[in-house]
Amino acid sequence: MPVLQGRTRKQLRQSIGHSLGAMQTGTTYDAGSTTTLISLTFTGGDDNHNGKWVVVFDTSNSDSAETRLVSDYTASAYRLTLGQALSFSTVAGDTYELWDSPYNPSIIDSFINQSIISVTGNAYDPIENVELHGDGHQARFDIPSNISMIRKIEYRDKVSATRIHACNTTFDEKTDGDFTQSLDTQDRKQGTQSLKMVIAAGASAGDFVTDSITSKDISKYDYIEMWVKSTVATSAGNLKLLLDDTASCGSPLETLSIPALSANTWTFVRMALSNPNTDTAIISVGLEYDSDLGACTVWIDDISAVENDTAEWVTLPRRLWRIDKEARDLILVRNGQDEVGYRLLKITGGDKPALLSSDSTATEVDENFIIANATNLALISTSGGPATDPDAKRQLSAYWAAQAERARRALPMLVNVRQVE
Repeated sequence: MPVLQGRTRKQLRQSIGHSLGAMQTGTTYDAGSTTTLISLTFTGGDDNHNGKWVVVFDTSNSDSAETRLVSDYTASAYRLTLGQALSFSTVAGDTYELWDSPYNPSIIDSFINQSIISVTGNAYDPIENVELHGDGHQARFDIPSNISMIRKIEYRDKVSATRIHACNTTFDEKTDGDFTQSLDTQDRKQGTQSLKMVIAAGASAGDFVTDSITSKDISKYDYIEMWVKSTVATSAGNLKLLLDDTASCGSPLETLSIPALSANTWTFVRMALSNPNTDTAIISVGLEYDSDLGACTVWIDDISAVENDTAEWVTLPRRLWRIDKEARDLILVRNGQDEVGYRLLKITGGDKPALLSSDSTATEVDENFIIANATNLALISTSGGPATDPDAKRQLSAYWAAQAERARRALPMLVNVRQVE
């Protein structure tokens, strides 16, 4: 992707207005009302601005911008009258955009998004994702929803890590009558078993169980990684992992929110440690039922601490993976499963560039292309036929079309990218 300034929809629209020579910006001079706007920068005689469009920004609410049609202009008072009332009264210091009548600023916003859509597939928002983890058996993985194309798959070959709990014993330090624990030798992710907890309907938010471990210094690590599965879908924080240097997690040093889980699906989760410098003598680990989810069963497996920046990654050859576009699945062929084994996967790819839904949202596409292409679209939309084009808008549109094409060609070529959808 080209280097972007991250310009917002408001900044892009104003640049397009300047390119069209059809917009001026200004600041109100005095208080008006919900239907009037006063500014000393208005020019011309009475009715000079009738039929134009004005976008008014409320000083007291930076996210509030409303577009209205001008119904009257009184030159002696430097006052615009709006055809429809605003939801707020204008005051001194409010800013505005005043657009010539052929150019509705809402349509300009639409042209901005149309320009973004037109380069989807040629431009993307770069993403690195580490949500997936191989186990040596799983061949098919759900591709994260924010990924539209994949350039490279890597697996973590080495990382500085220490296991906190293998989940091959029950949590018997602090127990709870609503938690029935057992070791599951059939449904597991690492080793020969996972820890299964059947949680009764009578469990209350805040209930938890813990297990004692040999004192462990994890102060040099920055992430906790583990496997979790639940029979009910959860939101982030409904379940929490506790770590403490006192028995039974009496005053946890770490209370880590387990990310959202889909029902009946093993999920590999990564949680950043909040205060690793204090985690020098962890002797207790716990699972907290932090929201009343009703009766459910939770499995956990392989709780480890890792030093994220020590990871060494190996690229998985392209012949060992493919994409099922219809199912949005990443598929490892048999040799790919063997090579990945029990390792974390990293997807390098990208998302479709986001459409701009408000004036404060910033573009992920080259601004030069958006401005040139939207200007071209605006000129074409208002040019009329050859006999009704006194401003030579079609000729100007050809110039801006050429500028847009030049900017499109400057976008980096997407080499060895596989489309997800």
